[in-house]
Amino acid sequence: MLTVFYTIVIHLFYLLVLVISPFNKKARLWINGRKSWRKSLQKWQHTGSPTIWFHAASLGEFEQGRPLMEAFKRQMPGSSLVVTFYSPSGFEIRKNYPEADLVCYLPLDTPYNARDFLSLVRPDMAFFIKYEFWHFYLKYLCRSAIPVYLVSGIFRPNQAFFRRVGQWSRKRLSFFTHFYLQDLNSCRLLNSIGLYNTTVAGDTRFDRVITIAGLAANNEIAGAFSQGTFCIVAGSTWPEDEELLIMYINSADAAVRFIIVPHEIEMAHINRIASQLSKSHILYSQASVSNVRDKQVLILDNIGMLSSLYRYGQLAYVGGGFGKGIHNILEAAVYGIPVIFGPNFGKSREARELTESGGAFTVNSQHALNEIFDRLFTNPGERSQAAVQAKNYINANIGATARIVQHVLQNQSLRQ
Repeated sequence: MLTVFYTIVIHLFYLLVLVISPFNKKARLWINGRKSWRKSLQKWQHTGSPTIWFHAASLGEFEQGRPLMEAFKRQMPGSSLVVTFYSPSGFEIRKNYPEADLVCYLPLDTPYNARDFLSLVRPDMAFFIKYEFWHFYLKYLCRSAIPVYLVSGIFRPNQAFFRRVGQWSRKRLSFFTHFYLQDLNSCRLLNSIGLYNTTVAGDTRFDRVITIAGLAANNEIAGAFSQGTFCIVAGSTWPEDEELLIMYINSADAAVRFIIVPHEIEMAHINRIASQLSKSHILYSQASVSNVRDKQVLILDNIGMLSSLYRYGQLAYVGGGFGKGIHNILEAAVYGIPVIFGPNFGKSREARELTESGGAFTVNSQHALNEIFDRLFTNPGERSQAAVQAKNYINANIGATARIVQHVLQNQSLRQ
């Protein structure tokens, strides 16, 4: 009965997205990206064997799984790598990912779609990243005896799986071959419902940010802007964050400079930020090494640069904490700088742990933000201590990729 209800909800959701697609760009991309997917996959030629399928909800989950994708390609150079996305925000940015043999949208989770997708792609193993629990895909993977793994999984007691009425939700978990989890609490939760095929492997994002930091190229404009100054990099900011930041910037010491990287870069939003600033500022698209030196605020109006820009800061502010939840704080902490964010970070294990270690700070008001920025600006000793804690936290948590790859390959060889 619940399976029928689930199927009805899936179809109703599709109809809703279809109705709003003429008026919403993301909905339009979501619909158009799934048109004629069977014909597209029928034309696709497998370039090697085995075929390894990774599914990510969006860009953040893709980056979380990326170290594993690339590790498997190194370990199995003759393999085909298939990457699917649920969200346009992931697909549109990574649709040309060079390591993948095929990048596409995941078709809607229905029995027919799941069966057809698996028969066309013919995966030998599948990896779902962090939170992805699509019922029919998992069911038919399990029925076809194709190993399916959840990687960098993290669970909380309030999820449906662990409620008294969560039997149908728990069924989806039973389809997984193995769970590679971020922490011991997640392991205990799964054990409490009779699932013991678990390994606490850690979070592959730590490996990814280490790689990104190691490959980050110098940015001449950001370097010229921040050179010899105290620079605060505010990344993935939302309007709620920007309201506090702009208030602080407008009254900040002239010795402090700011790089603002909004989460949304539509020009109307960028212009709204710029219009509220009383300090000298410039958009990145208009900046040069010569004209950026006398500005106090640099506003990014493009995408894909944030992770490498944190290196130019002495402090980082990561947005989202006054909304649904903070963005990736590891991208900043990897450079050994203190990280500051809003109060809604309960779903972020790394935010809780980094705050407890003294490498991060949370703020819940204008006063609190002003106080911590001023304190870390004027107290280099405290700032240095927090920076060390941030760097140590990153270094203590690397290695999940190697642990997962080793365990998967060992178990694959045992099956063969």
